[in-house]
Amino acid sequence: MHLNWLVIGIGDITRRRVIPAIEKDSRSALRGLVTRDASKAEAYGGVAAWATLDAALANDEGIDAVYVASPVAFHAEQTITALKAGKHVLCEKPMAMNYAQAEAMVDAAKSSGKVFGVAYYRRLYPKLMRAKELIASGAIGKPVFVEGIYHGWLESEERGWLRDPAMAGGGPLYDVASHRIDACNFLFGEPKRAVGLRSNALHELKVEDSATVLIGYAGGVHGVVDARWNSRVSRDEFRVVGTEGALELTPLNGPEIRWPGGSESLPLPENTHRPLIENFVAAVLDGALLACPGSEAMGTDWVTEQVMRRSPTGS
Repeated sequence: MHLNWLVIGIGDITRRRVIPAIEKDSRSALRGLVTRDASKAEAYGGVAAWATLDAALANDEGIDAVYVASPVAFHAEQTITALKAGKHVLCEKPMAMNYAQAEAMVDAAKSSGKVFGVAYYRRLYPKLMRAKELIASGAIGKPVFVEGIYHGWLESEERGWLRDPAMAGGGPLYDVASHRIDACNFLFGEPKRAVGLRSNALHELKVEDSATVLIGYAGGVHGVVDARWNSRVSRDEFRVVGTEGALELTPLNGPEIRWPGGSESLPLPENTHRPLIENFVAAVLDGALLACPGSEAMGTDWVTEQVMRRSPTGS
């Protein structure tokens, strides 16, 4: 058994990670592509290409799964369309423009009976899974605080749509903070409270260039996520503080994890999307647990919406 994939969008992530992961997975096949620029599909000779999802679904009944890698504004509509057509869906992050859209996507998945996941691939980082084990074992005592920081500069012009709120929803809050928010949710469960600040500290954009989020979890755990597009110094920090010490995962995109009395080096895969694809295929074909089902991913959209409601850009 194998899974025939339709990939929507041929951008940086799909070219470098998603399509190579599908091509290298022994139980996957790249069946088709959806792109408004037909020239982008020429690199994948022999693979069918369509300008729209509707055209693809109407002309190829052999599609089993759809990878949604379009701008965020299209995630909900394309995911729901694919699910209603009887396809499994793996959607890029963030899941949707708002929480109502995220709920509609989850409802569509329930109605269709198909597998619906979101591409928060850091849940499959060996070090993050190990951190969850260590927290449960009491390695740092009672956890009380989790922090994720990502600072960098503006995205490339190729991904310039990220600066358009109508396409991306927001700036670093939606783009890079979403991964850290989901990592916090992965460790500590459903967020109970959330507030935040957004501002343009340097760049004059229609979206924020700075976002700081405070999240409350059960058991009194507080989470802080800070994401910026205004730092020439790159930062990728992640740590969990407990009553008896701390788990240090900095840099999050590196192999090292350290805690009182121990440390491990847990290398990341060369292609971080390969475990994501393998997990999704196993969920569909074998009934394995999905790393990030839509019903859990929507927690990040809930947090994001709390911040957006209470902190207009510039406040």
